[in-house]
Amino acid sequence: MSRRRQRKKLPTEHFKIKIESLSHEGRGVAHHPDGKTIFVDGALPGEEVEYVYSNQRAKFDEGRTVKVLSEHPSRAIPDCEFFGLCGGCSMQHLSSKAQIEHKQSILVEQLQHFGKTTAQQVMPPMQDQPWGYRRKARLGVKYVHKKDTVMVGFREKQSSFLANIDNCSILDPRVASLIMPLRELIYGLICREGIPQIEVACGDKTVALVFRHLQSLSKVDKQALKDFAIKHDLDLYLQAGGPATVTKLYPEEGEDRLSYYLEDFDLEMQFHPMDFTQVNAGINRKMLNLAIELLDIQPEDSILDLFCGLGNFSLPIARHAKRVSAVEGDESMVIRGRENSAHNKLDNLDFFAANLAGEFYNEPWATQGFDKLLIDPPRSGAYEICQHLSAFGAKRIVYVSCNPATLARDTSVLLEQGYGLKKIGVMDMFPQTAHVESIALFVKEP
Repeated sequence: MSRRRQRKKLPTEHFKIKIESLSHEGRGVAHHPDGKTIFVDGALPGEEVEYVYSNQRAKFDEGRTVKVLSEHPSRAIPDCEFFGLCGGCSMQHLSSKAQIEHKQSILVEQLQHFGKTTAQQVMPPMQDQPWGYRRKARLGVKYVHKKDTVMVGFREKQSSFLANIDNCSILDPRVASLIMPLRELIYGLICREGIPQIEVACGDKTVALVFRHLQSLSKVDKQALKDFAIKHDLDLYLQAGGPATVTKLYPEEGEDRLSYYLEDFDLEMQFHPMDFTQVNAGINRKMLNLAIELLDIQPEDSILDLFCGLGNFSLPIARHAKRVSAVEGDESMVIRGRENSAHNKLDNLDFFAANLAGEFYNEPWATQGFDKLLIDPPRSGAYEICQHLSAFGAKRIVYVSCNPATLARDTSVLLEQGYGLKKIGVMDMFPQTAHVESIALFVKEP
């Protein structure tokens, strides 16, 4: 006899509830009379809503708003018709101003809760265009037998199924306009059941698509993909396995590089479609200017850039400093950084590969002294190396974070190292989503 637990049958009727607050994920939070918490998609604080259950768990329930009985003043009409179904966004029902204020409150709360501290100054939030900003994305692909159609896009909320969408309000318009053509293209391929995803990367001038395929492609399919790339002026790549298997299909001539231009620094940053780059070009440009302002770079300064990637911060900093050492754990990104340094004719910038979660004291870059330091770690933060940052002698540290919880944790470590948290602020790198990007300034206490 099977011991697999049967899923509990959910009530089908509508219920009313008053929303108390907004969760970090952008869901309304309320409590049943018995005290049990319920998270309600599409609901805002202070609103009374009708909802239906989407899940019931031992410690909390989940629901979906079907009707708003009293509206929050900052409620907005979603720009996208698929909002509520597609999981690519979670906050289109809240105005852009209210979204960034919510993210700022999360940052301050996390610092107080995990970091046991507050910043001397909370900087004004950084915002740019709220729509059509996303230059990097991974689109799921699925041929659905029952409907005899191909889906291309993001997954449904809290589901493994792809949302049936034909456009997207947050994707770069050059990509959003391709969703239906891509569905039609893949439907016509012999291998339509063997393509699970498309990696999207946009430069200033060029859009690249990387097709993951689980089986060998026929000549007919390859020609169809080439024809599509020619028609839509795309760079098109194939990926048969891991990242090392990515090969360019079209155009056959030319380098495998996209680029974005940083006008304020007269820099052209080149990257491969599979490289990590910031998804939001407008926020990235503003963020670079703010980081350099916070570092207060002087002509004789030596600066260390940790988790430097392809040099997004390193090269602009090198325009102002005497010397920059840029360190990254991914060897391929170190190579890309060196390429960008040479491409922009910078001779005061060195790139190094190192495991920043391990021992680094014997590394050549680690024995140098530094006046200022910038750190831009992944979501997991930089707990290990933060414990040693004071050894570099930097008087100012700028920390760029994509996770307020790990920033708060690392802040505690930096406070123990003798640094004070002077300024902090949020940057709306991912509008319409619950993602919180932030930047902080730490200064060595006298």
